[in-house]
Amino acid sequence: MMTIQALTEKDLESCAKVFLQTYNQAPWNYQWKIDDALKYLTEYYASAQFKGFLLYDDGVFAGAMFAHTKTWWTGAQFYIDELFIAPNAQKKGYGKALMNFAERYALDQGLGTITLMTHKFMPSMKFYEGIDYVHAQPFVILFKPTASCN
Repeated sequence: MMTIQALTEKDLESCAKVFLQTYNQAPWNYQWKIDDALKYLTEYYASAQFKGFLLYDDGVFAGAMFAHTKTWWTGAQFYIDELFIAPNAQKKGYGKALMNFAERYALDQGLGTITLMTHKFMPSMKFYEGIDYVHAQPFVILFKPTASCN
């Protein structure tokens, strides 16, 4: 049986492990280290407007959503920072279940939009478009490496 529950501080370590497993393999092929992944997720958790949810299937941790609420000129919104499903649990509808949960949560909380960022050329883009999320064409993410990144 699938259940979704609020994420607590005690869940951060297991989330970091699954986050690392998810993103350090294809198609992402990142090179996260466990300490960095834990710090990264803890930074989200520590924010004042943090909202996080865990998905379990028959008591086994299958995925998580790290998000926060934020004020925008069009009204309050739910911003999804991270959504990840354990590699062995992918393609079973868990991501869609978490997204459906997020939509119900946003409606219940009076949040007018759900916003997220993903990589345009990764399978996640097709996933989000398949559940009726639209690409906000005028928006672009910019970055500039500093000397310490070289």
